Amino acid sequence: MRQYGPMNTDPISRSQPSYFVFEVEGGCCSIAWNDEGIARFCLPVKSVEEATRAVLRRVPSANPATPTPEIAQVVDAVQRYFKGETVDFSRFKVVVSYQNEFYRRIYDAARRVGWGHTTTYGALAKELGAGPEAARDVGQAMAQNPVPLIIPCHRVLAAGGKVGGFSAPGGAATKMRMLELEGVRLEMQKSLF
Repeated sequence: MRQYGPMNTDPISRSQPSYFVFEVEGGCCSIAWNDEGIARFCLPVKSVEEATRAVLRRVPSANPATPTPEIAQVVDAVQRYFKGETVDFSRFKVVVSYQNEFYRRIYDAARRVGWGHTTTYGALAKELGAGPEAARDVGQAMAQNPVPLIIPCHRVLAAGGKVGGFSAPGGAATKMRMLELEGVRLEMQKSLF
């Protein structure tokens, strides 16, 4: 039987993690990494303190550090992204080896969705050779994405091109703002309640 849920192994325990907090247009982001790559990324929040709390909540053993050359490139790319520049994050190494094989495949497929393009949970499931019932699993993988933006879960939509959920601060409104930066315009879905 195929398992779709994440494994419970913490990727950070393999090597000492570091983190860095930095400013972008509209707030502050945080990034954590180890010798394997980017382990966590937190989308913009209002303050350095909030960004620090966000990364330490996810990676409590991380220490503040000066970015490595590769992480400095990621920081620069993120800053350019939030200024509206076209950026491709697919070349940066991410730590998802602790995830099950299906989630790793989902993340790999999501990383191929380029700037200004979108796909749906169902389309990603189909691309991976899974049935339509796996669309929910794709959605769960996106919700548990440890490195949003680097793995562009904001480009993965619900059926019919609807915004769907977004677990980052600001929820679906943040997802729509990120897509708008890339020239993608969507209608905010109306609540049933």
